[in-house]
Amino acid sequence: MKVVLLAGGFGTRISEESQYKPKPMVEIGGMPILWHIMKTYSHYGINEFIICAGYKQHMIKEWFADYFLHTSDITFDFTNEDKIIVHNQHTEPWKVTVVDTGLHTMTGGRIKRIQKYVGNETFMMTYGDGVCDVDINKLVEFHKSHGKIATLTAVMLEQSKGILNLGPDNAVKSFREKSTLDSSPINAGFMVLEPEIFDYLDGDSCIFERKPLERLAHEGQLMSYIYSGYWQCMDTRKEMMDLEELWTTGKAPWKVWED
Repeated sequence: MKVVLLAGGFGTRISEESQYKPKPMVEIGGMPILWHIMKTYSHYGINEFIICAGYKQHMIKEWFADYFLHTSDITFDFTNEDKIIVHNQHTEPWKVTVVDTGLHTMTGGRIKRIQKYVGNETFMMTYGDGVCDVDINKLVEFHKSHGKIATLTAVMLEQSKGILNLGPDNAVKSFREKSTLDSSPINAGFMVLEPEIFDYLDGDSCIFERKPLERLAHEGQLMSYIYSGYWQCMDTRKEMMDLEELWTTGKAPWKVWED
Protein backbone atom coordinates (compact mmCIF):
# COMPACT_ATOMS: atom_id res chain seq x y z
CA MET A 1 0.00 0.00 0.00
CA LYS A 2 1.22 3.50 -0.82
CA VAL A 3 1.13 6.56 1.43
CA VAL A 4 0.40 10.01 0.01
CA LEU A 5 1.90 12.84 2.07
CA LEU A 6 0.68 16.41 1.63
CA ALA A 7 3.82 18.55 1.85
CA GLY A 8 3.28 21.45 -0.52
CA GLY A 9 1.76 24.26 1.53
CA PHE A 10 3.38 27.51 2.60
CA GLY A 11 3.17 26.83 6.34
CA THR A 12 2.29 30.45 7.10
CA ARG A 13 1.34 29.75 10.73
CA ILE A 14 4.89 28.68 11.51
CA SER A 15 6.52 31.25 9.26
CA GLU A 16 9.57 31.66 11.50
CA GLU A 17 10.73 28.28 10.21
CA SER A 18 8.86 27.75 6.95
CA GLN A 19 10.21 30.90 5.32
CA TYR A 20 13.46 28.97 4.92
CA LYS A 21 12.11 25.48 4.16
CA PRO A 22 8.81 23.63 3.62
CA LYS A 23 7.07 23.01 6.93
CA PRO A 24 7.31 19.20 6.57
CA MET A 25 11.10 19.67 6.46
CA VAL A 26 11.21 21.54 9.78
CA GLU A 27 13.32 19.36 12.06
CA ILE A 28 12.42 17.59 15.26
CA GLY A 29 15.44 15.97 16.87
CA GLY A 30 17.57 16.77 13.85
CA MET A 31 15.24 15.07 11.35
CA PRO A 32 12.35 16.55 9.37
CA ILE A 33 8.90 15.95 10.81
CA LEU A 34 8.13 14.30 7.47
CA TRP A 35 10.75 11.65 8.30
CA HIS A 36 9.06 11.00 11.66
CA ILE A 37 5.71 10.44 9.93
CA MET A 38 7.27 8.09 7.39
CA LYS A 39 9.02 6.14 10.14
CA THR A 40 5.62 5.50 11.73
CA TYR A 41 4.24 3.97 8.53
CA SER A 42 7.46 2.07 7.93
CA HIS A 43 7.16 0.49 11.38
CA TYR A 44 4.03 -1.23 10.07
CA GLY A 45 5.72 -2.42 6.89
CA ILE A 46 4.48 0.37 4.60
CA ASN A 47 7.50 1.72 2.74
CA GLU A 48 6.24 3.34 -0.47
CA PHE A 49 5.56 7.06 -0.31
CA ILE A 50 4.30 9.71 -2.71
CA ILE A 51 5.08 13.22 -1.52
CA CYS A 52 2.89 16.03 -2.85
CA ALA A 53 5.41 18.86 -2.88
CA GLY A 54 5.02 22.49 -3.90
CA TYR A 55 6.57 25.30 -1.84
CA LYS A 56 10.36 24.95 -2.02
CA GLN A 57 9.85 21.46 -3.42
CA HIS A 58 13.47 21.25 -4.52
CA MET A 59 14.52 21.14 -0.86
CA ILE A 60 12.50 17.97 -0.29
CA LYS A 61 14.08 16.30 -3.34
CA GLU A 62 17.55 17.38 -2.29
CA TRP A 63 17.05 16.14 1.27
CA PHE A 64 16.13 12.63 0.17
CA ALA A 65 19.01 12.54 -2.31
CA ASP A 66 21.46 13.61 0.39
CA TYR A 67 19.90 11.27 2.96
CA PHE A 68 20.51 8.31 0.66
CA LEU A 69 24.11 9.35 0.01
CA HIS A 70 24.91 10.25 3.60
CA THR A 71 23.66 6.92 4.95
CA SER A 72 25.43 4.73 2.39
CA ASP A 73 29.00 3.77 1.49
CA ILE A 74 29.69 5.16 -1.98
CA THR A 75 32.42 4.75 -4.59
CA PHE A 76 32.67 7.46 -7.22
CA ASP A 77 34.56 5.79 -10.08
CA PHE A 78 35.65 8.18 -12.81
CA THR A 79 38.70 6.19 -14.00
CA ASN A 80 37.10 4.23 -16.82
CA GLU A 81 33.33 4.19 -16.94
CA ASP A 82 31.97 7.08 -14.98
CA LYS A 83 29.78 5.46 -12.39
CA ILE A 84 28.67 5.56 -8.78
CA ILE A 85 28.66 2.34 -6.76
CA VAL A 86 26.57 1.94 -3.59
CA HIS A 87 28.22 -0.65 -1.33
CA ASN A 88 26.16 -0.59 1.82
CA GLN A 89 22.85 1.17 2.20
CA HIS A 90 21.99 1.98 5.80
CA THR A 91 18.83 3.96 5.21
CA GLU A 92 15.26 2.69 5.43
CA PRO A 93 13.92 0.46 2.60
CA TRP A 94 11.80 3.26 1.21
CA LYS A 95 10.56 4.00 -2.28
CA VAL A 96 9.89 7.74 -2.36
CA THR A 97 8.31 9.63 -5.26
CA VAL A 98 8.45 13.41 -4.85
CA VAL A 99 6.01 15.18 -7.15
CA ASP A 100 5.89 18.92 -7.77
CA THR A 101 2.13 19.44 -7.44
CA GLY A 102 2.32 23.20 -7.90
CA LEU A 103 3.00 26.22 -5.77
CA HIS A 104 -0.60 27.38 -5.22
CA THR A 105 -2.47 24.08 -5.61
CA MET A 106 -4.99 23.25 -2.89
CA THR A 107 -5.01 19.96 -0.96
CA GLY A 108 -7.57 18.20 -3.16
CA GLY A 109 -5.80 19.37 -6.29
CA ARG A 110 -2.50 17.99 -5.01
CA ILE A 111 -4.03 14.57 -4.42
CA LYS A 112 -5.63 14.64 -7.87
CA ARG A 113 -2.27 15.42 -9.48
CA ILE A 114 -0.65 12.27 -8.13
CA GLN A 115 -3.43 9.92 -9.27
CA LYS A 116 -1.22 8.22 -11.87
CA TYR A 117 1.32 7.34 -9.19
CA VAL A 118 -1.31 5.71 -6.98
CA GLY A 119 -3.07 3.68 -9.65
CA ASN A 120 -6.28 1.76 -9.06
CA GLU A 121 -5.63 0.64 -5.50
CA THR A 122 -6.38 1.50 -1.90
CA PHE A 123 -3.93 4.02 -0.49
CA MET A 124 -3.24 6.04 2.63
CA MET A 125 -2.99 9.80 2.97
CA THR A 126 -1.96 12.17 5.71
CA TYR A 127 -0.64 15.68 6.27
CA GLY A 128 3.09 16.36 6.43
CA ASP A 129 2.98 18.26 9.71
CA GLY A 130 1.31 15.94 12.22
CA VAL A 131 2.62 12.96 14.21
CA CYS A 132 0.55 10.19 15.78
CA ASP A 133 1.03 6.83 17.48
CA VAL A 134 -2.04 5.25 15.87
CA ASP A 135 -1.76 1.55 15.00
CA ILE A 136 -1.75 1.68 11.19
CA ASN A 137 -2.67 -2.01 10.88
CA LYS A 138 -5.79 -1.55 13.02
CA LEU A 139 -6.70 1.56 11.03
CA VAL A 140 -6.48 -0.34 7.74
CA GLU A 141 -8.40 -3.29 9.21
CA PHE A 142 -11.20 -0.93 10.26
CA HIS A 143 -11.30 0.61 6.80
CA LYS A 144 -11.59 -2.77 5.11
CA SER A 145 -14.37 -3.80 7.48
CA HIS A 146 -16.90 -1.15 6.44
CA GLY A 147 -16.42 -1.02 2.68
CA LYS A 148 -16.74 2.76 2.33
CA ILE A 149 -14.58 5.02 0.15
CA ALA A 150 -12.81 6.91 2.92
CA THR A 151 -11.71 6.54 6.53
CA LEU A 152 -10.13 9.29 8.58
CA THR A 153 -8.60 9.17 12.03
CA ALA A 154 -10.61 11.26 14.48
CA VAL A 155 -9.21 12.54 17.77
CA MET A 156 -10.73 14.60 20.56
CA LEU A 157 -8.73 17.78 21.01
CA GLU A 158 -9.65 21.35 21.82
CA GLN A 159 -8.20 22.68 18.60
CA SER A 160 -9.67 24.44 15.61
CA LYS A 161 -9.55 21.81 12.88
CA GLY A 162 -12.15 20.34 10.55
CA ILE A 163 -15.19 19.33 12.61
CA LEU A 164 -16.89 15.94 12.34
CA ASN A 165 -20.48 15.10 13.24
CA LEU A 166 -20.54 11.36 13.96
CA GLY A 167 -23.40 8.88 13.95
CA PRO A 168 -23.79 5.99 16.43
CA ASP A 169 -21.95 3.60 14.07
CA ASN A 170 -19.04 6.07 13.69
CA ALA A 171 -20.21 7.07 10.22
CA VAL A 172 -19.38 10.70 9.46
CA LYS A 173 -22.73 12.44 9.01
CA SER A 174 -21.32 15.83 8.13
CA PHE A 175 -18.00 17.62 7.77
CA ARG A 176 -17.61 21.33 8.35
CA GLU A 177 -14.90 23.89 8.74
CA LYS A 178 -13.40 24.79 12.08
CA SER A 179 -14.72 27.02 14.83
CA THR A 180 -12.68 28.04 17.86
CA LEU A 181 -15.64 27.21 20.11
CA ASP A 182 -15.80 23.59 19.06
CA SER A 183 -14.67 20.60 21.10
CA SER A 184 -15.95 17.91 18.73
CA PRO A 185 -13.81 15.16 17.18
CA ILE A 186 -11.35 16.60 14.69
CA ASN A 187 -9.87 15.29 11.48
CA ALA A 188 -6.32 14.21 12.35
CA GLY A 189 -5.47 12.92 8.89
CA PHE A 190 -4.03 9.39 8.76
CA MET A 191 -6.67 8.42 6.20
CA VAL A 192 -7.30 5.31 4.15
CA LEU A 193 -8.82 5.98 0.74
CA GLU A 194 -10.19 3.94 -2.13
CA PRO A 195 -9.26 5.02 -5.68
CA GLU A 196 -12.85 6.22 -6.19
CA ILE A 197 -11.80 9.26 -4.16
CA PHE A 198 -10.29 10.75 -7.31
CA ASP A 199 -13.81 11.10 -8.77
CA TYR A 200 -14.52 13.60 -5.99
CA LEU A 201 -11.55 15.83 -6.87
CA ASP A 202 -11.38 18.35 -9.69
CA GLY A 203 -8.82 21.02 -10.48
CA ASP A 204 -6.02 22.69 -8.56
CA SER A 205 -8.47 24.87 -6.61
CA CYS A 206 -10.15 21.84 -5.02
CA ILE A 207 -9.84 21.88 -1.23
CA PHE A 208 -10.03 18.29 -0.03
CA GLU A 209 -11.42 19.22 3.39
CA ARG A 210 -14.42 21.05 1.93
CA LYS A 211 -16.58 19.79 -0.94
CA PRO A 212 -14.97 16.34 -1.33
CA LEU A 213 -15.24 15.39 2.36
CA GLU A 214 -18.62 17.11 2.70
CA ARG A 215 -19.93 15.15 -0.28
CA LEU A 216 -18.51 11.87 1.02
CA ALA A 217 -20.18 12.49 4.38
CA HIS A 218 -23.49 13.34 2.71
CA GLU A 219 -23.34 10.12 0.68
CA GLY A 220 -22.44 7.98 3.69
CA GLN A 221 -19.01 7.16 2.27
CA LEU A 222 -16.86 8.72 5.01
CA MET A 223 -16.08 6.79 8.20
CA SER A 224 -14.10 7.78 11.27
CA TYR A 225 -11.60 5.69 13.17
CA ILE A 226 -11.92 7.03 16.71
CA TYR A 227 -8.51 7.24 18.31
CA SER A 228 -7.79 8.22 21.90
CA GLY A 229 -3.99 8.05 21.75
CA TYR A 230 -1.41 10.68 20.92
CA TRP A 231 -1.68 13.07 17.98
CA GLN A 232 -0.12 16.49 17.50
CA CYS A 233 0.21 18.82 14.57
CA MET A 234 2.95 21.43 14.22
CA ASP A 235 1.17 24.64 13.32
CA THR A 236 3.11 27.00 15.59
CA ARG A 237 6.63 27.47 16.86
CA LYS A 238 5.44 26.53 20.36
CA GLU A 239 4.11 23.22 19.07
CA MET A 240 7.43 22.66 17.32
CA MET A 241 9.32 23.29 20.56
CA ASP A 242 6.96 21.00 22.50
CA LEU A 243 7.63 18.19 20.01
CA GLU A 244 11.36 18.86 20.22
CA GLU A 245 11.29 18.62 24.01
CA LEU A 246 9.41 15.31 23.92
CA TRP A 247 11.95 13.91 21.46
CA THR A 248 15.09 15.09 23.25
CA THR A 249 13.82 13.81 26.62
CA GLY A 250 13.02 10.39 25.17
CA LYS A 251 9.29 10.81 25.77
CA ALA A 252 8.03 11.11 22.17
CA PRO A 253 4.79 9.07 22.08
CA TRP A 254 4.84 8.82 18.28
CA LYS A 255 8.19 6.99 18.28
CA VAL A 256 6.77 3.50 17.85
CA TRP A 257 9.82 2.19 15.98
CA GLU A 258 13.07 0.81 17.34
CA ASP A 259 16.38 2.60 16.75
